[in-house]
Amino acid sequence: MNRVSNPIVATFSIVGHDPETGELGVAVQSKFLGSGSVVPWAKADVGAVATQSLANPSYGPEGLQLLEEGYTPEEVVRKLTEDDSERELRQVGIVDAKGEAATFTGENCYEWAGGQTGPHYAVQGNILVSEETVKEMATTFEKADGSLADRLLQSLQAGQMAGGDKRGKQSAALLVVKKNGGYGGFNDRFIDLRVDEHDEPIHELVRIYHLQQLYFGATKEENVVSIEGEVKEELLKQLKRLGYLPTVYVVDSIMYKAFTSFLHRENFEERALEHGKLDLEVLEFMKQKQL
Repeated sequence: MNRVSNPIVATFSIVGHDPETGELGVAVQSKFLGSGSVVPWAKADVGAVATQSLANPSYGPEGLQLLEEGYTPEEVVRKLTEDDSERELRQVGIVDAKGEAATFTGENCYEWAGGQTGPHYAVQGNILVSEETVKEMATTFEKADGSLADRLLQSLQAGQMAGGDKRGKQSAALLVVKKNGGYGGFNDRFIDLRVDEHDEPIHELVRIYHLQQLYFGATKEENVVSIEGEVKEELLKQLKRLGYLPTVYVVDSIMYKAFTSFLHRENFEERALEHGKLDLEVLEFMKQKQL
């Protein structure tokens, strides 16, 4: 088949599950505008779906519904594709809350196209430079440490390093769900980040992921330090550089008030600590912040 009526979502993606935290997620990169609006779907305690190639977005919600009804990922793939007249142009990866996974690549997906499954994940891609993209993604996910998001991103980076999308780079996305893991515990959208258009979408996705972790992640115990000595000197230096303090000497009460203003302005309320303490990650952010 030489032409299709709709644009192909030439993509590589991974769906994954963390058995320790119960998190489920999808990471994707594509030479396609806004792949995050089409490819990733996930529901806490149910599963995750990546739909691509001549993507059928209905595979997302319908696949999750079938998983919730008790069907296995393999059975879900079969049900989604059996009545789809264009199934040979579809590609889909599915993982459920038990860690079972399945991947499907239609015979008419553009080469190189294929997928691989393992415990708690499925990787797939189409219009790739070679099969090595999928192989490296799988190997990296299996060996990677850290949270599910960390492992998904490491897998995505490995896929790009191995060749990635034959047509190039344009967009990337990361979606991770966890029961009551969203902002304030009011929903399950634990991490939901998109880079819709960028020369280096994976690098940009990693950058904003690190910011997301800084803004919403918990302070690590080893990063809590007293505001004294060199730490205090650096804090004063940065508060002055960033315009929160005059360049002349100030008393501690004014310094703490200025630091609180900085935390609130930068949305670091979650990183505010008891009086006389600070989070070293916040101080590092201050040092890197451009005027």
